Amino acid sequence: MSLLLRKPTGPSGKVHDITPASAGWTYVGFGLYRLAAGQTAAEATDDREAILVLVEGRARISGGGTDFGELGERLSVFEKTPPAAVYVPGGSGWEATATTDCTLAVCTAPGHGGHGPRLLDVPDRVSRGSGSNLRHVHNIAMEDNDVADSLLVTEVFTPAGNWSSYPPHRHDEDDFPRMTLLEESYYHRLNPAQGYGHQRVFTEDGSLDETMSFSDHDVVLVPRGHHPCGAPHGYELYYLNVMAGPHRKWRFRNHPDHDWIAAQG
Repeated sequence: MSLLLRKPTGPSGKVHDITPASAGWTYVGFGLYRLAAGQTAAEATDDREAILVLVEGRARISGGGTDFGELGERLSVFEKTPPAAVYVPGGSGWEATATTDCTLAVCTAPGHGGHGPRLLDVPDRVSRGSGSNLRHVHNIAMEDNDVADSLLVTEVFTPAGNWSSYPPHRHDEDDFPRMTLLEESYYHRLNPAQGYGHQRVFTEDGSLDETMSFSDHDVVLVPRGHHPCGAPHGYELYYLNVMAGPHRKWRFRNHPDHDWIAAQG
């Protein structure tokens, strides 16, 4: 199995614990808790900031000395309403107690204390692409929203039979404003849950070229290169992206062979 494909460790509890050390990179961390009602998760942030995303379900959340109360509107991720999300700075910690069965994503990156704890105002969905390249996006914490030191977080809904993160693009050079170096993780969900999807991670020189079939709750790591993914007919795809690097900017370049697709919308 590819080292870029990470399977959950079980059906409940902390099922993903991806750190920079375990991923073999520098910036992005990703954890995932699947909690039953009444269960609690808590972590210290140390020198890293965190954005907690309630992928589905409800929980009482506190962080950075702030009690945010009970959060969460969607009981299933595929309701497609905006998620509840909380920013927690480094040097503090957070706690979440599930009030229904819930899935809680913990997105982390280096923090330098530039932002305080807050409940994030996630805007309504926007659409990208057209035809079989259409997908729908919640920009949870992108660069136009100054809520984090390093983290960029977004979630994407891709209709069955469509492509996403397409045309193939990369953001693996620290050359702002032409391109930014951003590590990236993809947390995938499928509807119905027994489905699967495909993701290719590849560089133009061929030094990295891996194609993976992922299942519900799998994570794909993108250390560099292009990274398109596809949803087979009959299976709707969701993914949560976490990105971080030297600059909190998202600047990418499409693959030169496939850039013409972008002009079609």
